Amino acid sequence: MKKYINKKYNTPFQLKLPLEIEKIIEISDPVYTFCEVLNQIDLKSYLVVKENRTGRKRFDSEILLKVILFAFMEHGYVSTREIEKLCKTDIRFMYLLNEQPAPSHMTIDNFMNYCLLDSIENIFNEINTYIFEQEQVDTEHVYIDGTKIEANANKYSWVWKKSSIKNRNKTFDKITSLLEEINKFIAYQGVRFDIRTEYAVEYMEEITANCVRLFKINPEKIVRGRGRRKSSEQRYYDKLIEYTAKLKKYAEHIRISGNHRNSYSKTDNGATFFRMKTDYMGNDQLLPGYNIQLGLCDEYIAVYDVQQYASDMDCFQPLMEKFNNTYHKYPLYPVADAGYGSFNNYLYCEEHSMEKYMKFTMFKKETEDQKYREDPYRAVNFPINENGNPVCPGGKEFHYLYSRPVRGNQFGRTEEMYQCEDCSECRLKEQCCKCSGSRVVRINEELTKFHKEVLSNLNSTKGALLRMNRSIQAEGAFGTIKWNRSYRRTRRRGLKGVNFELALISCGFNLHKYHLKKQSQQLAA
Repeated sequence: MKKYINKKYNTPFQLKLPLEIEKIIEISDPVYTFCEVLNQIDLKSYLVVKENRTGRKRFDSEILLKVILFAFMEHGYVSTREIEKLCKTDIRFMYLLNEQPAPSHMTIDNFMNYCLLDSIENIFNEINTYIFEQEQVDTEHVYIDGTKIEANANKYSWVWKKSSIKNRNKTFDKITSLLEEINKFIAYQGVRFDIRTEYAVEYMEEITANCVRLFKINPEKIVRGRGRRKSSEQRYYDKLIEYTAKLKKYAEHIRISGNHRNSYSKTDNGATFFRMKTDYMGNDQLLPGYNIQLGLCDEYIAVYDVQQYASDMDCFQPLMEKFNNTYHKYPLYPVADAGYGSFNNYLYCEEHSMEKYMKFTMFKKETEDQKYREDPYRAVNFPINENGNPVCPGGKEFHYLYSRPVRGNQFGRTEEMYQCEDCSECRLKEQCCKCSGSRVVRINEELTKFHKEVLSNLNSTKGALLRMNRSIQAEGAFGTIKWNRSYRRTRRRGLKGVNFELALISCGFNLHKYHLKKQSQQLAA
């Protein structure tokens, strides 16, 4: 008898569960560094939820926070669905869950929105407190940089504040013409509406209500559509309704724009339209975005901020105030690039005992272009005579004309205008100026003094080292966040949402940096 053995069978695999997951994870894994930091923080005090409800027991908030922060530490920015997947497939997340089932993406999202949104900044500060103490981080030197990141908004959803003001003024003129016409129409009743240069929405609603009473119109029975003739009273009423709606719309646009920006996006009212460095359309168009600011100390993010200003100059003071609120002091050496150097910021540094290590706009040309720096026809290079007046290379004296305030200056700075006594017969006029009459120059002694101090600071050995460190640390941090970790566009909307995103990213960045430094120290030892 032959034995027929069927070899086409499936070998059963026995499911083997490790008793201790911790033994499988390598000792050099980032999860152990992460647990070291988070176990030193009392997380429960920041995760208190005041809610009385029935139903299933709430997921452990401390475990959820650890899972979220570790995901941001490892991957930069991750979505809630990616975190849910990691909890089901990554053994390190299973270790953090501590035998708890993997949370759903909705559980993670609700926890982030309703529990973590208001406390993430305090958690970020607690993480920094432990890391800074372990690493002996120097908070006297802060390296500052900013970048514009595209918002989660439609590209062509802009609203311009100046256009809204212009159209509102045109609507005021139309309302004036309409009220003059209505006054003529109701003159026989002895009633007259007040004519103004500007009209409030409340005043227009009051006029509309009075017209309904005077014209005896029933708004619910007015005629609409083609072929149905409107009366004069109804035409006046429809125009009042139309202009009132327009005034409401323009007032809302101006209110959302605020006092410090000229545009916003309809799909994300917190976003402002900027010129981005990386414009994928290739035509230098405006895109909605936020101005993100970082201040780093010894390669760690010490402070972050999100602003709606297009210029970095306006972002410096809010960032330093946030640093002071966090660390209860101002840094001694705030180092920044040419986007931050202005008279306001230099005076702010003077007021708070900070050294001036921020470049100004013409710093590179002042440093590298000797011809420009030593140009005898520049007003700042004119010698001052015994009368305190500048003297040009031709020997002509400049006399004081008047002083005028500098536009946009919050400290009341003024600039002085000087005019040459006579340029008509000067042999150096062609080299000195191209004006037809006598030359007029602007001189600001305070700003010139600040520029000389900044040049002296930044051109010293210490200044050169600080500039090099700033380019390595600050710009390197943005390179890691934007390109290595693919955070080039916000996912949330509004200032609060983007601040929340940046706080999570900063927590992950600092935890990852701490792990790398810790590993490098162990290898060196």
